[in-house]
Amino acid sequence: MVISGFESLLEAARQQPEPQRLLFVFARAELPEGATPEEKRRFENGQGGALAPVMYVDKKTDEIHSFAELVEESHRLGQPWDMVFVGCLGGQGDREPSDEATQKALESMIKSIQGGLVSHLLMYRPDGEQVRLP
Repeated sequence: MVISGFESLLEAARQQPEPQRLLFVFARAELPEGATPEEKRRFENGQGGALAPVMYVDKKTDEIHSFAELVEESHRLGQPWDMVFVGCLGGQGDREPSDEATQKALESMIKSIQGGLVSHLLMYRPDGEQVRLP
């Protein structure tokens, strides 16, 4: 199934035969240490920088109903963010993923983001626009 937006992501997760947990890692654009004057100029103009994870959460498919709901909850936590990375973790049979497996998957996502390896994750801007990397 092609994921064309957040609602289709929710639909796809709910249609899986095994229970799913949606994994969310919120990241903020930051200027890396030792940035050149050109990199600083570009960053001030809204380009470049690095995405640094600032918070994460997992949700069962019945715990989230819209992207707006996710954004609202994130704002209540008080951490500004520029991009949310999304992954899914499937259970086995009728058993949902364990808390331990979920935590390990979130930690793996964070390491991937820190390493710039994000092509396997879905990404959304705060306005809900899905981002596709070339």
